[in-house]
Amino acid sequence: MNYQAVIGLEVHAQMLTDSKIFCGCSTKFGAEPNSSICPVCTAQPGVLPVLNKKVVEFGIKTALATHGEVCDGSWFARKNYFYPDLPKGYQISQYEHPLARGGHVEIETDGGKKKIGLTRIHMEEDAGKLLHDEHAPQSYVDLNRTGVPLLEIVSEPDINSPQEAGAYLKKLRSILRYLEVCDGNMEEGSFRCDANVSVRPAGAHELGTRTELKNMNSFRNVEKALEYEIKRQVQVLEDGGRVNQETRLWNDARDITESMRSKEEAHDYRYFPDPDLVALTVDHRWIEQIRQSLPELPDHKVERFVCDYGIPHYDAQVLCAEKEMADYFEAVVRENAPPKQASNWIMTELMRELKENRRDIADSPINPVDFAGLINLIEAGTISGKIAKTVFSEMAKTGKTAQEIVRSQGLTQISDPTRIEEVIRRVVGGFPKEAADFRAGKERLLGFFVGRVMKETQGKANPQLVNDLLQKVLSEP
Repeated sequence: MNYQAVIGLEVHAQMLTDSKIFCGCSTKFGAEPNSSICPVCTAQPGVLPVLNKKVVEFGIKTALATHGEVCDGSWFARKNYFYPDLPKGYQISQYEHPLARGGHVEIETDGGKKKIGLTRIHMEEDAGKLLHDEHAPQSYVDLNRTGVPLLEIVSEPDINSPQEAGAYLKKLRSILRYLEVCDGNMEEGSFRCDANVSVRPAGAHELGTRTELKNMNSFRNVEKALEYEIKRQVQVLEDGGRVNQETRLWNDARDITESMRSKEEAHDYRYFPDPDLVALTVDHRWIEQIRQSLPELPDHKVERFVCDYGIPHYDAQVLCAEKEMADYFEAVVRENAPPKQASNWIMTELMRELKENRRDIADSPINPVDFAGLINLIEAGTISGKIAKTVFSEMAKTGKTAQEIVRSQGLTQISDPTRIEEVIRRVVGGFPKEAADFRAGKERLLGFFVGRVMKETQGKANPQLVNDLLQKVLSEP
């Protein structure tokens, strides 16, 4: 029997506010344990929470950017559960009356574009963190993260494969980073994802029993966990068993999901309105002000790049996935570098360099002006594409400009036809058998002669001239 996977994702995005959602404590990552806390976020008796207006603004921005509707009224609820890192014994969240409802995120699939619907976007506070001692049977509680503001973005169960899940998460992360609402750092936990997944016979309408997956700290791990869980559930059903509704953890070391606990339902948390916080009503004029302030978002930027710069849609998607990369590309083009050549070099050489050295584009060893200078040397015929790669590597290592490196190392391309023809005739004369074979019809030998000429000129000969002149010389009787 064929099965269809049904996946819904819950994303928790930590907002880039300076202070927490209900108090003035710092949200900075990496502070000493329990140094960014106060009576409010540690739930001391007699204190009252005060809502951070910036958190509401960021939530509205996200709702508008994902085509959602900001609700006329929303209020906070207490989500009750016990855990050592939750000092109040409840989490302040939203449930029945969230900040926003509806909307969608559009992704690219093998079958074309697909809209993944959003159920809701709501605000909540984060819990603390447990630190487990590797050498003793004990744990420590760090409450710095308690009260850090989160946006929970809940998708509809519109996702049908691990690949679609990955595409959705990447697009959502890109939108949040463009909005400067969240930095999207999965390793630091500022962009976290839980997945609800079930399987059902292909063509069926009734949903299967779902499991919730946690502990996935990268896009790749999300996809791997979903792949494993889908196969596991199918196997259970094929063996005549029943899928248990439960929460499962992804074990990255073993590449499997493991049972953690039975899955809670909403009533298990005993939600009720928080009596310390009044209902939230958002002024429509403020919503419109925020709408007018929205930046150019990834999808619009992609279409503009295709239209304005004439680059392929694929190139535009790669460049616009990160706002900083898109800005870098435009800075290079402003220096008169041809857009397609700039796109090619950024997507190959620059991205490879950044990946190998674990750098962001903001820390690029080559600034846009110097990068454009390299491309313009190629376009002018001053250096060949092959030599340009050597120059690029030297630029990344030394910080020197392409012009400085080419001048100091004598790498200027040889474009004098007379000089190149002299080398060609010398090379052809040294391989009479190969020359005769080429004239007899073995045209693949042209590549052999091109290689010999480039070696003789240390890669400096103009490749197009080499090809043209070789054809001319080898065609002679």
